[in-house]
Amino acid sequence: MSDPKPLVRSLGSGIEHLHRAWGWFVGLGVLLVVLGCLCILGEVVTTLITVIVLGWLLLFSGGMALVHAFRTRTWSGFFLYLLSAVLRLVTGFLLIRYPLIGALTLTLLLASLFIVGGIFRAVGAASLRFPNWGWTAASGLIALALGVMLLAQLPASSLWFLGLAVGIDLLFEGSGLIALGTALRSRATASLGAPRPAGA
Repeated sequence: MSDPKPLVRSLGSGIEHLHRAWGWFVGLGVLLVVLGCLCILGEVVTTLITVIVLGWLLLFSGGMALVHAFRTRTWSGFFLYLLSAVLRLVTGFLLIRYPLIGALTLTLLLASLFIVGGIFRAVGAASLRFPNWGWTAASGLIALALGVMLLAQLPASSLWFLGLAVGIDLLFEGSGLIALGTALRSRATASLGAPRPAGA
């Protein structure tokens, strides 16, 4: 049987390193919270930036896939891979060239996903009646209502929804990092104040 002491020491040093880096977690969390607030305040600009960045990512990945497809053109799945690369290239170009139409299309797609996913979640939870199924059913109904609201407000909702969603996501991510950094600081302070065992 292997000795677990090296693993325990490695884990201990990793946790100690995290304790020392608590300030970075808090700093990054504050930065993300501020960025999230800016995204929410400028939701239209954030929506357009999100669509354009997504377009560039698709364009870059499509270009890489196209090069890879021609490097492996003897492969039996060459044409499907080539079609996928061309589709990504065309979609990325269209999102960059027409960001407003891209935002409208993405919002329509997300609204449809919210509606379909919300219906399945609510109906499934009500049918199976597993423990605490009411929360799942409620989340499904909320998603359904959000999807219907987005569809009802199109095309206006396409200007603000993506930016708002990105801003809220950054807020939650930043808040989580701040909470993690604060917890690490508390653990570090507690470990420093704890009496050291005899012989340590």
